[in-house]
Amino acid sequence: MAAAAFDFYWEDFPVGQERDMGRHRFTEEEIVAFARQYDRQRFHLDAHGASATLFGGLIASGWHTCVIAMRGMCDAYLTRSACLGSPGLDSLRWLKPVRPGDEIVFRARVLESRPSSSKPDVGLTKFLWDAVNSSGEQVLAMEGWQLFARRSAATRAGAA
Repeated sequence: MAAAAFDFYWEDFPVGQERDMGRHRFTEEEIVAFARQYDRQRFHLDAHGASATLFGGLIASGWHTCVIAMRGMCDAYLTRSACLGSPGLDSLRWLKPVRPGDEIVFRARVLESRPSSSKPDVGLTKFLWDAVNSSGEQVLAMEGWQLFARRSAATRAGAA
């Protein structure tokens, strides 16, 4: 049985590489809809109620921003890669509020990369995923690891 062919393997993510993960314009309607379902805090639900909070108006849930970042990862590389999952995030920071009408640009940068010490067919890659608004302000920063099959493992599997 031949191994599935992917566009990206562990070797395709060298340290320093940057990838555009797309952009997204947040609307009031989508911010409120996400909040109603997942994060029912008043500064995410209602512009009038949010005006009396520390934020002075409606803002997107940080989790909403993370979900859009995840979609960007999938579109930019994950669904076409030999990704084997992730052991989790090392850090997650919401640095500035995302407001209705904000267009956010999402990016990925490879910080570290190493072969697995216990699984020779697997490599680990540490990413910084971040997002900036149209003023150039960073609104989100996440660091974490993803596991990928190594190209050499796929070649061996395909030859079997």
